[in-house]
Amino acid sequence: MVNVVEGGTLSADLERIITQKMDAMVSQRVEAVLAAKEAEKAARPSKMTIIATKGTLDWAYPPLILASTAAAMGWEVGIFFTFYGLNIIHKKKHKKLSVAPLGNPAMPMPVPNLIGALPGMTKMGTAVMKHMFKSHGVASIEELLEMCTDLGVTLLPCGMTVEVFGYGHDDFIEGVEPLCGAAHFIEYAADADVSIYV
Repeated sequence: MVNVVEGGTLSADLERIITQKMDAMVSQRVEAVLAAKEAEKAARPSKMTIIATKGTLDWAYPPLILASTAAAMGWEVGIFFTFYGLNIIHKKKHKKLSVAPLGNPAMPMPVPNLIGALPGMTKMGTAVMKHMFKSHGVASIEELLEMCTDLGVTLLPCGMTVEVFGYGHDDFIEGVEPLCGAAHFIEYAADADVSIYV
């Protein structure tokens, strides 16, 4: 038999029983909440967010290839284009993206890096890269953008950068979302399984 009261206070036995029951109830509730969260996560597709900040030909490929691949795998994908990354989705500029060999020691050209300072070398470097990609069956930037929009990738232009650069929504390719602020993107990215900065 449990001694309920000792000197006007709860006995140690009763206090122990109450503590055990409370601990069990809290544990059950925590397990139920975690199970619900896991079920919710399992019910939704995996999600990837990418921040694209560079606007050259060589830096346009990574976000678009990653996004189109993940979307083809059934993932929810969003790319936040900010600063020069806006060039990738700009109607006119995405067709003229180039790569500069100057200051780019990783550029696979059989000439010293200093030669990149010569007039015409950016044009030549761009042509070399485009040829290399085409000869290996890599999609063009235009094709990757089309794939991304066809696969439902969310293309988010940074509102602040759009304003600073003097662009309007009509300056961007079809399928681009309305301007996106930093707070909106952070909320969008908050539950991403994978986040990448390019």
